[in-house]
Amino acid sequence: MADLPETPDTTGAYPRLNDEQILLLTQHGERKALAEGTTLFCAGDRDCGVFVVLDGKVRVVQEEGPGGEARVIAVHGRGRFVGDLSMLTGHAVYVTAVAQTDVEVLEVLYDGLKEAVTQDQALGDLILRAFMLRRNIHAGLGAGLRIIGSRYSADTRRLRDFASRNRIPSRWEDLEDDLDAEATLRALDIPPDQTPVVIWKARTVLRNPSNTELAELLGLRAAPSRSAYDLIVVGAGPGGLAAAVYAASEGLSTVVVDALATGGQAATSSQIENYLGFPAGISGAELADRAVVQARKFGAAFSIPGEATSLTHADGYHMVGLAEGEDLVAHAVVVATGVRYRRLDVPGLDRLERSSVYYAATEFEARLCQQDPVTVVGGGNSAGQAACFLARRSPVVNLVIRHDDLGRDMSRYLADRVEQSPRIKIWRRSEVSELLGHEALEEVVLHDLRTDAKQRVATTAMFVLIGATPYTSWLEGQIALDAKGFILTGPVADGSDGSDGGMFETSRPGVFAVGDVRSGSLKRVASAVGEGSVAIRQVHGFLEAEGRR
Repeated sequence: MADLPETPDTTGAYPRLNDEQILLLTQHGERKALAEGTTLFCAGDRDCGVFVVLDGKVRVVQEEGPGGEARVIAVHGRGRFVGDLSMLTGHAVYVTAVAQTDVEVLEVLYDGLKEAVTQDQALGDLILRAFMLRRNIHAGLGAGLRIIGSRYSADTRRLRDFASRNRIPSRWEDLEDDLDAEATLRALDIPPDQTPVVIWKARTVLRNPSNTELAELLGLRAAPSRSAYDLIVVGAGPGGLAAAVYAASEGLSTVVVDALATGGQAATSSQIENYLGFPAGISGAELADRAVVQARKFGAAFSIPGEATSLTHADGYHMVGLAEGEDLVAHAVVVATGVRYRRLDVPGLDRLERSSVYYAATEFEARLCQQDPVTVVGGGNSAGQAACFLARRSPVVNLVIRHDDLGRDMSRYLADRVEQSPRIKIWRRSEVSELLGHEALEEVVLHDLRTDAKQRVATTAMFVLIGATPYTSWLEGQIALDAKGFILTGPVADGSDGSDGGMFETSRPGVFAVGDVRSGSLKRVASAVGEGSVAIRQVHGFLEAEGRR
């Protein structure tokens, strides 16, 4: 391959380190001289180091398979660092780095990098921000996984959603209209009944894998490192992530499980603008990734997916049963499972949900429906953020609310932005009464609640953000819940056993609840983060009272 010029840094994804920063990293790394063509790391590698280019050039590529030339993503010269967000999260990397010329590099392994950024906070933020921007670039290019399957397949939708929610770079090839996808399946001798397939590293082919199989391939699931932990955190939304950061930083052995992905519902938010310390706003995905890196730095382990199915108690320990493997055992548990969005009960939903109905509006979903009219159902902050985000790409965003006042359930700044957007059309006192389309959504029928009139509106995708129910079915009969299924904590929960563990302890001593799943909580990101951090003080109190610290 030709000697390509260095990729210009137009977004901040490829910054150049100064001499002082390189000197600091040198104290924690190892200099290496590598010949042209040497591989620094390969897609699929785990626990590899970050490389600082001291001389020469390094090419970052996406492997395209046998007989196909690798696609160049970036070329780095002197002062640039080569790496991926996965190097900070412990997951598999999604790209390959190769010496384009003879090079001298500085390899800094994770522990050394952790020490270096402790001494220079600005350096740590520079590297983390660059890695996050690179992940977005890789996702936009379709680097990483290839998912081949029909848009009408429930399993294709499941795999696409799993990749999207876990911020895994991927490229979806639709069997319905992609001739290259069909040719690939024929070349691999894969019959239609064995789709969807996932192709990884251009060589590994998984036929309709489960989420767990895919997660294990990518290193998202950590095997239990001990027979009993100090703390199990169930749910990796803002409350659970905050609990993990504070618990691990204070020396508690901590494992975090979540049924789908880190970040919870907050990770689907395109822009959180009222979170303290981020005046320009921050995406939910970036907030989640930063929290994961932070928790892992302190020693917390993550296992995704890890769907909790039961909570039992024996011999002074709490046991959380998982759908995907062995039970986890700990002295204490923080439940932060959050809520799940409700579905609409209207004709056409069951038939078109797989292809055209979404319960989050992330970059992945936005790319699928760009330049097409879409409909958002809901009047809260999540719906408002989704409408504004989708309006960047879609020519018409229909926002459907059942009342007149957009500011009733939505923050005023956000309601003003929605009302001022020329691409958002607000349908007040209206509801979706039917979905129309043959194999994909073509129109929604909107019912005017004032006049009883019905109108068909063109749309290719519908985003349903209409409130939520708590994810607590696995706890029924184990701890006290309110009439709506939210977890009771504090004085209202401890009447049966006299527990005095504090406002976040449930009716079972040693089990705490934080965030949206807790009865009476304020359903805000900042509130969940605060609850997760404060609850750890109460966890410490419980462990000390029980003589377990």
